[in-house]
Amino acid sequence: MNRSTTTTAASAALEVPGARLYHEVRGQGPLVALVGSPMGADSFAPLADLLAADHTVLTTDPRGIGRSPLDDPDQDSTPDLRADDLARLIVHLDAGPAAVLGSSGGAVTALALAQSRPDLAHTVVAHEPPLNELLPDRDTLHARTEEMIAVYLAGDVVGAWRLFMANADIAMPDEVVQQMFGGDRDAQAIADERRFYEHELRGTTRWRPDLGALRAVPARVVVGIGEDSAGELCDRASRALAAGIGAEPVMFPGGHTGFAEDPQAFEPRLREVLAGA
Repeated sequence: MNRSTTTTAASAALEVPGARLYHEVRGQGPLVALVGSPMGADSFAPLADLLAADHTVLTTDPRGIGRSPLDDPDQDSTPDLRADDLARLIVHLDAGPAAVLGSSGGAVTALALAQSRPDLAHTVVAHEPPLNELLPDRDTLHARTEEMIAVYLAGDVVGAWRLFMANADIAMPDEVVQQMFGGDRDAQAIADERRFYEHELRGTTRWRPDLGALRAVPARVVVGIGEDSAGELCDRASRALAAGIGAEPVMFPGGHTGFAEDPQAFEPRLREVLAGA
């Protein structure tokens, strides 16, 4: 198989209610959609390049993020709204049903798609969804989320990210947090970050899946967890989801963003999962 990490991506914008969805399409073959929240198309590009050797690969900037502008910039982003956007993209491409990999908030989007439009996805891989509602300490987690949002909106960006990492149980040295989120930064990254805190984080982490519906959908729902994520919030939430739908979680290389940190390691495991291995 061609292991080239560069392919030509065709980009376009799809008009949907209230937004224009920037998306990219690579390759030819069965359709695979790679979705994040707030991560956009660029975060998935290296993985998409690998899969495009024998798949049609869809990536997109979620509404309000990156190159997907909103008619109303103050509109909140919810998993159900993003799932409707994804459904419209899949229908627009006329290449479904698709295999969908969603990671982090994108995994919540993918689960919402499985519930609302199971006809459009034959396989949904939910990689580390932050489903706080499935955890016994949900009230504490929600309170911490509200605190980090308030700290961010008060202007303490680094402080908000410190709280975010602590709430997610992700060990990150303070100097790394300072380096990543302090000082001079790209204007678009700052705009996307503000939208995430102000309009996306709350709706994503408070979304509660319909476990009965997910057990009943014809699509195969796979719960993915990073091998390096043991004990983190999304590891706990993913295991709660897997238990709730009667599935065994599937381990993937890396941590919460393993698909971006080492796509060369992540891609073979994803191929195994999509093949049903």
